[in-house]
Amino acid sequence: MTKTVIAAALGECVHVAGISNFLRLAEAAGWRTLFLGPACSIEKVIEAARAEKADLVGVSYRLTPENGERLLGQFAEEAADLHAAGVKFAFAGTPPVAERAVKLGFFEKIFDGSESPEQVLAYLKGQPVQNLTESDYPQAVTNRIAWRAPYPILRHHFGLPTMEATMDGIQKIAEAQALDLISLGTDQDAQENFFHPERQDARRKGAGGVPVRTADDYHALYEASRRGNFPLLRAYSGTDDFIRYAEVLTETIHNAWCAIPLFWFNQMDGRGPWDLEGSIREHQKLMKWYGERNIAVELNEPHHWGMRDASDVIFVVAAYLSACNAKKFGVKDYIAQLMFNSPPGTSDAMDLAKMLAALEIIKPLAGKGFRIWKQTRIGLLSHPLDPDAARGHLAASAYLQMALKPHIYHIVGHTEAHHAATAEDVIEASKIVRRAITNALGAPNMTRSPEVQDRKRTLLAEARITLEAIRNLAGQGVDEPLSDPPTLAKAVTVGILDAPQLMNNRFGRGVIRTQIVEGACEAVDELGRVLSERERLAKLT
Repeated sequence: MTKTVIAAALGECVHVAGISNFLRLAEAAGWRTLFLGPACSIEKVIEAARAEKADLVGVSYRLTPENGERLLGQFAEEAADLHAAGVKFAFAGTPPVAERAVKLGFFEKIFDGSESPEQVLAYLKGQPVQNLTESDYPQAVTNRIAWRAPYPILRHHFGLPTMEATMDGIQKIAEAQALDLISLGTDQDAQENFFHPERQDARRKGAGGVPVRTADDYHALYEASRRGNFPLLRAYSGTDDFIRYAEVLTETIHNAWCAIPLFWFNQMDGRGPWDLEGSIREHQKLMKWYGERNIAVELNEPHHWGMRDASDVIFVVAAYLSACNAKKFGVKDYIAQLMFNSPPGTSDAMDLAKMLAALEIIKPLAGKGFRIWKQTRIGLLSHPLDPDAARGHLAASAYLQMALKPHIYHIVGHTEAHHAATAEDVIEASKIVRRAITNALGAPNMTRSPEVQDRKRTLLAEARITLEAIRNLAGQGVDEPLSDPPTLAKAVTVGILDAPQLMNNRFGRGVIRTQIVEGACEAVDELGRVLSERERLAKLT
């Protein structure tokens, strides 16, 4: 049965912005809400509470503490029978007025403005908001998503050049309750040579992340996170010895989900020892391993093409190939990563259209046994160097991304263009993003824009042409070309999947030309004329 909450600004107080936010969160938590307005008399509030059979009554007062104390005392006296009957009462006001309200002993919950929206939402959901223990914070990503809704869970990469600094930073981030998930940024030797000390290079220790060298190191990082809001942890899937590394991550940090590429982290991008076709096979085995253990999997494939200036069409094609392979190899909870601002010149409207096309093309794959979760993020290369401009970019992009109603928001901190984020940087970025997300929950639906929808339809039509071209590469007897390693590798080597930054690559062609045209990243010819996929593919020799 749906519960009812009514709320009003009491007495002569006309400040109702906080009440509006409270009721909006109450609706998200499943309550029936009734707003009585500003400057309401005690009699009006009590009469409405009786008439509506309210389960919760919220009142606010933000003026002089002395006046507020007298008014709230009178309110408590006149509402005593409702209180005795089980109706709950909550108060919100400035800290000085809240202090007076506490002394009355009448209100179940008192808000002084310092609470986060998540804490308010937790109260409305009947969840504990203080003195929480690890058991109060869901430790499976899908449960954490449900617990935080309608807010997305927040994640951020974090890894400093030493174990000591990284552990100290994790403790600070957890105690600040800045993130739901910390993505451990590890150095290259941790990813590629964890089981091969003889291949490790002491001169690059800590370059690009924390130098994890043993399972005990991972245990120590996990223990550092067991405080505050007990954030989940995850780490890169590695670029060699994939299954062995997955076993270590699962046993030590309880890897919240695995991020796996399809075409990357190998000889093609210099990140690992495998050739293109071999790495595709190994990544598919890794998907299967995680799927068998009911651990979520993200394929961070589309943005690797976008970061290399591939066209929007290829981004959408990569999104479909990712989801298709995840489903084929037994993944049950699939995290679709959607990197905005990549390439950086992409406009907001065209970004939204690209992401909507990616989500729509994979939607038919969802169903029993295959759930799709949306994760959005800022483009890794899009932050300006100026820190104030970067803060603005972080807030604006987060606001835009909320149009997709993501389940996970991947924060790329405002310091990215200058230095790897410290714990203090992560906490600051989290505060910026939280505010943007809170504002965006009441935003108009930007996805309905005609130009966004027109572009989405164009991308879907073009992507289907490219996917069909990949299918046509398959040899005889191949039943599912889009998950067949030789076919997928050939799609890259012949240039169906291509990006300008693959020029002079031993696997990729790099013959595609792309250009930002009216905010979209398009394939173009030598004169800058936009090419359809049929025209581009016809030029391949």
